[in-house]
Formats: sequence, structure tokens, C-alpha cells
Amino acid sequence: MTDVTNAPARSDPRTRRNVAVLVGAQAILGSQMPMLFVVGGLVGNTLTPNPCLATLPISMIVFGSMTTAPWISPLMQRQGRRNGFIIGALAGALGAAIAGYGLYIGSFLMLLLGSYVSGIYMSAQGFYRFAAADGASEQFRPKAISYVMAGGLMSAIIGPQLNKLMFDFSVIPFLGSYVAIVVLNLVGLFLFFLLDLPNAAALAAAKTNDAVRSKLELLKTPRVAVAIICGMVSYALMNLVMTSTPLAVMGCGFEADSANDIVSAHVLAMFVPSFFTGHLINRFGVEKIVATGLVILGLAGVVALTGVTLANFFIALILLGLGWNFGFIGATTMLASAHTVSERGVVQGLNDSIVFGCVTLASLASGGLMNCSGGSAVEGWNAVNIAMIPFLTLAGGALIWLSLRPKQSV
Repeated sequence: MTDVTNAPARSDPRTRRNVAVLVGAQAILGSQMPMLFVVGGLVGNTLTPNPCLATLPISMIVFGSMTTAPWISPLMQRQGRRNGFIIGALAGALGAAIAGYGLYIGSFLMLLLGSYVSGIYMSAQGFYRFAAADGASEQFRPKAISYVMAGGLMSAIIGPQLNKLMFDFSVIPFLGSYVAIVVLNLVGLFLFFLLDLPNAAALAAAKTNDAVRSKLELLKTPRVAVAIICGMVSYALMNLVMTSTPLAVMGCGFEADSANDIVSAHVLAMFVPSFFTGHLINRFGVEKIVATGLVILGLAGVVALTGVTLANFFIALILLGLGWNFGFIGATTMLASAHTVSERGVVQGLNDSIVFGCVTLASLASGGLMNCSGGSAVEGWNAVNIAMIPFLTLAGGALIWLSLRPKQSV
């Protein structure tokens, strides 16, 4: 089979328009993710009867994303991306409203329910990058993915700063953040009406006669398997460390505003490199960029283990964001070239289910490691960062194995 996902270069002007819209969506709607990841652990810490479950609200967001991917990806394949993105935005508003109500009445279970519904938005947002690749030429595809991810640059600024403004909006701490997230979703969803994407009928007509491989066959395809492993490890480790960061920062005696600033720096580092990641992939090859990302993730853990000053937190989280960018965008680009257009819905849904399944486990483990693996915040923070080692070894080994195999077409 040949790679039929490559569209001719003349489709790139249309792709550029869609990329611009998706960048805006990433900036506006994406702002809710750093907000949720900061307040989720802090609110969970105040409502849960067990400190080991403080990060469970964040885990429920990721779990919601994992369980959404298997149905929202085929839905987009049948009915178009726009419908899936609108569903995601509405779910983001509903989830924040439920979680905010849970905070208002002091219900940890209601907070978890709202967090799960918010995960539907997180899943839909994950497909922005795939929508950017739809119809793009092979040369422009990694750049399109990178530019959409770069929209997170604005979300890195808007989200944490909006959190700061809304912390004291209500007499109930953090309730204002959930109100702001509802507004972001309801306003941001109108962006999707500006997309010029193929409708479901056009997508069906574009399909080839290529057979669609089963999920098991796809997972046995070396390039697909390695792309999923590297994406899974990059995202899960980023989540593992970032989820614990607000708890670690405040546990080491710093203020909540410092936690917001550190998360903001981290999210900036996640998305600023996206302006040139696609160019680097075209120049050096996707495997080298993914490998570089894994190395940088390892360096983040080393810096975190050397101390708990604000400088250590800032540097470690900046490296964590940069490593995620190279690792995850590289893995996404690798996956986009490893299947046919007929397999798109199956592969992308399978990928995000596995990736966010592991991210769910990472966020669950994060709270347990942080609060229940030692007698102090420092010991818990060290345990979180040491836990990165075996997974980096797995992804690095898989990448080396792939590089030693002969190149194969899709």
C-alpha cells in the first residue's frame, strides 16, 4: 500500500486557513487545560478525605479523554471534524459547570464527575493536530501540526494568568476559575464555524480501495507501535510530573501564585518550540527529534532531583515542556505517515485511547507518589521524578529498535 494521506501541494492554502482557525481554538479553548491542571489538584486536596487522591480530579479528566477517543474519532470520520470539536467545547463548558457546582457544595464526587466530562473536551482538542494534517502535503504536514500546537503558546499565558485573576472572584477559592472556563468554551466554539474542512461525504469519496487493517495488525506495524509508545511516554511523563508540581511547590513552602507561574513557564515551553519543530523534523528526521525529546525529559528529572528551590522547579518544568514538544509532535508526525487515509479514524482513535490511558495512570500515580511515598513533600517530589526512568528506557529502546529495521512503506 502507498501513503495516500499525502495531498498535493495545492491543498496547502486551504490547510493554512484551517491551521489559523485551529491555532485560535488552541489559544482560547486550550487555556482551560492549564487552569484545570492547577485548580484540579488544589481543589482535590481540599475536598478529598484521602490526600493520596488529591490529583484524582486530574486523572478523571484524562480518563474522560481516554474513553472518549474511541467514539469521537470515528464520529469525526463519519460526520466531519467540526461536529466533534463543537461537542468537545460544549462538554468543556458542562464539565466545568458540574465541577464548579461540586466545589460549591463541597462534593468530591461531583468534582470528579465534572472532571470526567471535561475530559471529552480534552479528547476533542487532541484531534486539532490531526485536523491540521488532513489534506496537507507531506512537506507541510509536520509544519501544520507544529503551528497548531504553537497555539498553546497563548493558552500558556491566558490560562494561568486568568487563574490568578479568578482565584478571588468568589468567597469560595477557585470557583471563579470554573466560571471562566465555562465562558471560554461557549465563546470559543464559534471559531469552528470558520473551518473549511471536507465534509463526511467528501472524506468517504476520498477513500481508496485499500483494506483497513485491524487494530491488532496496526499495533504489529513497527512504525505505528513505536509512534504510539513514544507519544504515550512523552505525554504520560509530562503529566506525571506536571500534575504533582502545584502540590510540590506549595508543599515546599511557596505560594499558589508561584505554582501558577511555574506551570505557565512549563506550558510556554511546551508550545513555543512548535514554531520550529516542524522545520527541525523536515531537516533532521522525525526519529532524531523524538530521541532529542526523550533526552530532554530525562534532563528535566535530573534537575528536579538536584533541589527544590524555585529555580529548580522553573528549569525542570521548562525542560519537561520542551521534551514533551519534541517527543509528542515527533510521535504524531511519525504516526500520520504510518497509515492510509482509510485507516485514519481507527489509528487516531486507537492512538489517543492508548496514550491517554497511560496518561490517566500517570496522573493517578502522581498523587500517590507525591503525597504517600514519603514523609515530606521533597521525598514525594523525588519519587515522582525517579519514576520517569523505566519509561524513558522503554521509549528509547523502541526508537533504537525501529532505527535498526529496514525502512518500509505504509
